[in-house]
Amino acid sequence: MFKYSKQLFAVLAAASMLFVVACDQQGGKQSKGKSKTLKNTQKKGFVRCGVSQGLPGFSNADAAGNWTGVDVDVCRAVAAAVLGDANKVKFTPLSAKERFTALTSGEIDILSRNTTWTLSRDADIGLTFVGVNFYDGQGFMVRKDSGITSTSQFKNGISACTNIGTTTELNMRDFFNSKGISYEPVAFEKADEVVAAYDSGRCDTYTTDKSGLAAQRTKMTNPDDHVVLPETISKEPLGPVVRQGDAVWEDIVRWSLNVMIEAEEYGINSANADMMKTSENPQIKRLVGSEGELGAAFGLDNDWSLRIIKQVGNYGESYKRNIADTGILPDRGPNQIWTKGGLLYVPPAR
Repeated sequence: MFKYSKQLFAVLAAASMLFVVACDQQGGKQSKGKSKTLKNTQKKGFVRCGVSQGLPGFSNADAAGNWTGVDVDVCRAVAAAVLGDANKVKFTPLSAKERFTALTSGEIDILSRNTTWTLSRDADIGLTFVGVNFYDGQGFMVRKDSGITSTSQFKNGISACTNIGTTTELNMRDFFNSKGISYEPVAFEKADEVVAAYDSGRCDTYTTDKSGLAAQRTKMTNPDDHVVLPETISKEPLGPVVRQGDAVWEDIVRWSLNVMIEAEEYGINSANADMMKTSENPQIKRLVGSEGELGAAFGLDNDWSLRIIKQVGNYGESYKRNIADTGILPDRGPNQIWTKGGLLYVPPAR
């Protein structure tokens, strides 16, 4: 009797597992293209995007309140894809300390704020990084009249300005501790406070991502009086972030960035995108919406990617107008596409 009971239990357990799998598969099909965040965004009529409090080249507002930068363009790309208009974005400036809370609490739906992708951020606090839109590394800025030309010249007691709530703080601690150098951290929540403190002489060096140093240098009273040292002390892959739990929205943001990068790879830009519809290259035709139905997977029409390219441009266009043409970092370095020796490499849109 016990033997037959065990056999019956095994059969029932197997049947239950098949039922669960079937339900999961059915649920996957039913949820295809459905996103609560997308639905709410389309209902509101704008994308809620968290950005910096002012970092030229990445996310910076002019006197009229118009935001520009490579981080801003990620959110504009999403707006073009899901709302048809890249200008339908509400930007919320956030400090490094408050940015993640704003995202997890639902105040914003995309964080595109020169944010470093790390294991703890990706795994521990309910966030998902969806790509890298700028490869960077942390460095140090000093005054030219200090005579310092390398971090090897740093001495005990050096004071360093930086932001609270960043990987910069941790990297700075690790760097000085590994060198056996005692230092005095001078930390602030707002980036402009850090810049003002360093510019006024409250600290000997200013440390953050090298792109940030180049950008913030433009805000100094006398930019030419300062120099970024050659050493890079960390890896800082910067990219957009979304909340965990909405896989479709996650894919929309990821592939909006991917489209910009891949469009540059195939020579598609804001000026020639419509003409590319007659290309003989199937990959180009998919990117401009003249072949396939890629938008259906997100619950979007087939011109979603074409709108991104026409309204925002490819990655190279975004970099040029926001970073190169402004004199911040004319040399793209690792932020060149992979076919030209850089690190920008994304999966194919197909």
